[in-house]
Amino acid sequence: MSEQSGNPMKGILLVTLAVMLFASADVITKHLTMAYAVPLVMTLRYGVSLVLLIATLMPRHGRAIYRTQRTWLVVLRSACLAAASLTMGLALRFMPVAETVAIIYLAPFLVMILGVRLLGERVALAGWIGACVAFAGVLLIVRPGGGLDPYGVTLALINAGFSTCYHLLSRILAKTESTIAMQIYTSGVGLVVFLGLVLISGTGPVPDAFDLSLTLALGVLATGGHFLFTAAYREAPASLLAPVNYMHLVWAGILGWIVFHHTSDTLSILGMAMVAGAGVAVAVRAHFARVIAPI
Repeated sequence: MSEQSGNPMKGILLVTLAVMLFASADVITKHLTMAYAVPLVMTLRYGVSLVLLIATLMPRHGRAIYRTQRTWLVVLRSACLAAASLTMGLALRFMPVAETVAIIYLAPFLVMILGVRLLGERVALAGWIGACVAFAGVLLIVRPGGGLDPYGVTLALINAGFSTCYHLLSRILAKTESTIAMQIYTSGVGLVVFLGLVLISGTGPVPDAFDLSLTLALGVLATGGHFLFTAAYREAPASLLAPVNYMHLVWAGILGWIVFHHTSDTLSILGMAMVAGAGVAVAVRAHFARVIAPI
């Protein structure tokens, strides 16, 4: 399908819904990881995702769902996401959802910066300004005296590092690997990693019926969010949809306030606005530069 035959407004709506699902998953993750071992929670989450992916994709695509050309890089990418999930779960034990998500959104700017060095990409002056503004915003969020747990902040920053590696590898592999295969490997490798951690460290307390249902919901929300993203990119170009990703911060703030009664102070809100605003501005500029570029 060409970009012209899609429906941009539908794509924007789908991304808005996708990031709402991801923010809901963040809130559930925080609730669960405050009571249960992170590897156990993630084992159940990745297990549900893998089952859903196989059940929905295998009948239509057959063996193509796990066929890859650069398998070791696909596995490495999946391991990076598993490490990001681990650090995210641990960070949410100590941090409000909105602030954690805001710090993690450093990753797109780190991808942009490293893309210049590793992938030979070019970044306009506006991109560098946006990266500086986003970094300043994160400094406001994690400033001394801001009330955030230093351990949680460190874990969130480590998460941004793993997420950056994941996205860089995604860019590299997009040229040779199918989205379906990468999704299957992501869930499969994640399940193996966290199941191994559970076997090594033990399960700890076992979730009751209600929390077990939440772990199932966690897998459904994460998988559903990825499917909505895939559908959105069939309707509109990535450069148009990129700014909408920052609705994740808005949903995280709203849901964190509803469920955990977390309220951010003025400087933290300013920092989150700087991160989101910088991301939106860079993405919008990239979109319009792409639209007006001569063919």
